[in-house]
Amino acid sequence: MSKYLFPIYKQVNIEFKKGKGSKLYDKYKNEYIDFTSGIGVNSLGHGNKSLIKAINKQANKLIHISNIYPVEAQKKCAKKLVQLSTYKNMNCFFCNSGAEANEAAIKFVRKYAYLKKIKNHKIITINNSFHGRTLTTLKATAQEDKQKGFGPFTDEFIYAKDIEDIKNKIDKSTVAVMLELIQGEGGINAFDKKKIQILAKELKKKKILLVIDEVQSGVYRTGKFLASNYYEIKPDVITLAKGLAGGLPIGVMMSDVKDIFILGNHGTTFGGNPLCTSVALEVLNILQEQEKSKKLENRILYFQKNLDKCLKENKEFFVSKVGIGLMLGLKLKNEEDLGILIEKCLDEKLLVLRSGKDIVRFLPSLNISKKEIKEGFSKLQKAINKIKG
Repeated sequence: MSKYLFPIYKQVNIEFKKGKGSKLYDKYKNEYIDFTSGIGVNSLGHGNKSLIKAINKQANKLIHISNIYPVEAQKKCAKKLVQLSTYKNMNCFFCNSGAEANEAAIKFVRKYAYLKKIKNHKIITINNSFHGRTLTTLKATAQEDKQKGFGPFTDEFIYAKDIEDIKNKIDKSTVAVMLELIQGEGGINAFDKKKIQILAKELKKKKILLVIDEVQSGVYRTGKFLASNYYEIKPDVITLAKGLAGGLPIGVMMSDVKDIFILGNHGTTFGGNPLCTSVALEVLNILQEQEKSKKLENRILYFQKNLDKCLKENKEFFVSKVGIGLMLGLKLKNEEDLGILIEKCLDEKLLVLRSGKDIVRFLPSLNISKKEIKEGFSKLQKAINKIKG
């Protein structure tokens, strides 16, 4: 860690110099298989030629001008997002990250409560959720260990234990329910589809907004454009970020609820700049084609087939498979083995992640090759064998 940086990250002492596809190379030219894609950001892997071409093309014309002026790429990207979402009429606000997108969503909900004259409004979130590290999104994140030392917070958030408990928490002051359909940091916990659909219908009847945080689960991570599409629901507000621009910083808050945000209600300096939105449009076009051609579906099936095989061959080590699409994990029998497994994977030149206390998490690029998948699982098995002794 550099003495010029705050010591806020627990970093692995590996310095990567370049990447190609789902492979990374350190300064000693060692080759690693990447099952993390920068925590779900590098949706098209490393060094993607189409992305590099799109970046260079736009950078040679215009990188930033601010939202004082119309941005053509921003308008095209917003149109594409709305079309892919399957909503007929939706508006987008572009920003720079998932936390910013969630901040915008919460601000949007507050304005909705103000206009509806809902006093002392409350937003319900779920235990083990993760919505960001700004002060408001940190309070929305129902994890006390992450909040310690950063109060006082706003008091508008109420925490539910699970989907069923949300119903118990609803009262006349409830303005919104905010949740991840698959909890990224909370154990790759994919909520039951039927329960989510029932909840969505009940909230619609009660005119309570449903805000879905798709920062990690969105942009084809589940095989569908949105996890909401996979769950067959239509939330009032959706947030996206991570994989949307293939590695460039971007976030977006989308809603079909009209007449809430008006002129001057919100803004950003960098959000929706020509570079990031033009590259995001390229990412969306590529991934849409991958879905239509069934390449993405076949890739997901192949990755999950290898994951199932790993689980079957290591029943004394893993309890179950969790997740959807290419947002996956294996639950360990002994949580103390998680750190050891990640370390042994590094020794085998394989990058994996943790989620919660006992889940090894896999977030590969959405265009990872079968060869890279096979090689990665071979390395994973070697790492497991080392622990078994």
